[in-house]
This record gives sequence, structure tokens and C-alpha cells, in this order.
Amino acid sequence: MRVHVATTALGITAALLALPACATGAKHQTPSFRTGKPADAVQKPTALSSAALESRLLDPRDLGNGYLPKPERPAQHDDVSVIGCPALSELGGDAATGGPLAFPHKAKADFTYGGSSSEISEELYSDSVKKLSDGIDRIFDAMTGCPTYQVVAGGTPVDVTSQKLPAPHAGGDEQWSQLLTFIAGGRSTVVKQTAIRDGNLLLVVSGSPALVDRHLDKALAKATATS
Repeated sequence: MRVHVATTALGITAALLALPACATGAKHQTPSFRTGKPADAVQKPTALSSAALESRLLDPRDLGNGYLPKPERPAQHDDVSVIGCPALSELGGDAATGGPLAFPHKAKADFTYGGSSSEISEELYSDSVKKLSDGIDRIFDAMTGCPTYQVVAGGTPVDVTSQKLPAPHAGGDEQWSQLLTFIAGGRSTVVKQTAIRDGNLLLVVSGSPALVDRHLDKALAKATATS
């Protein structure tokens, strides 16, 4: 079986976290790459609808020449397990019952660039400030808390390494960033992932590091525009 390593690292994590697991309450660690205001700051009470989030996603006109929407892949239901990262495994129970990434309002767009393997993905979520902040914080904390681990999907192993990155100075109330390398079948894929919370909106941009750096500010500006 061929394993497709998606550029959206949180998409991979969501699949891992959707597994049933006996969460034992792993001790939470505050990640050094997280910056911004605490989640108990003044909150915007109303979450944005999925339709509203959809309208705030980048489209090919925003990205420029050479970008094409990536067709949505059929859902796969391979058995997935995590080896060498108890924190990720222990989050499984939370995800299965509406934890991280199970926000009620969401939208996503995936693009390829220049007919190459370079890809970029944008995800938008909306919920209460606390739920967004706590949910994304726990995922980044778990992933970067394990510098190396292995994901086994449908019997095929994928080796993963993670590295904390300095949070971007792109605005918003809180920021997170990391670099992940996935190795499967002798092929390596490097993914940069940056998340920014602005009020009750969470933006996650993932993909080829150069493309993430190029379009992060643009994605945040469109996502947070009020007009």
C-alpha cells in the first residue's frame, strides 16, 4: 500500500487523534514556540459559520499564477497507530469525543503549485477563544514534544521528526509554528505549519516551507477582514 503524506500536518494528526485511546491525562507542557495573549483575554462571543469561513479562504486569484485547487481525496479508514509518542496517542480519546480539531465551524482549501509536488493548505476554524487556544495548543505541544516518532497507517510505517520554530510576527493574538519531516518508502517530505489565533478564528497554513512563508500574511489578512 502506498502512503500519501499530506502537506497538512494537522490533517495527519487529526487522523491519528481520531483513534480510540485511553487518555491518562498527560501532563501539559507550555510550548516555547507559542506567543501571544492568553486565551482568557476579551472574547468575541459569536463563532463564524462554516459558510463565512469558506468565503475567507484564499483562492487561486489570491495566490497568483501557477496555483491550482487540489482535488479532495476520498476519505480513508486505514488503521493508524502512533509509536514513540505517548502524548499523541493519549489525545486520541479527546479527539474522538469532540476534542482538538473537532470544532463545529471549519473550512479548508488545498492547492498545488506549478505542476510540481509543492503544495499549500489553508484551514480555518471558529469557536470560543478558549476552545480554539486549548485545542491547537495541545496538538502542537504533543507533536513537538516528540522529536521523533512513527506513524503506522494500514501497516505501512511513516517516520516523523518535528522541530519547534519561532512563532511568526504576522499578527493575531497567539501564534504557533513547527517544521515536520515525513519519510515513507524512502521518500522525504518537509512540511512547515503555522497556526494563528485571532479572536474566535483559528488559521492554520501548512505545506512547502517557502509557500507557507510567501502566503501567510495574505491568508491572515483575508481571514480576519471584516468588510
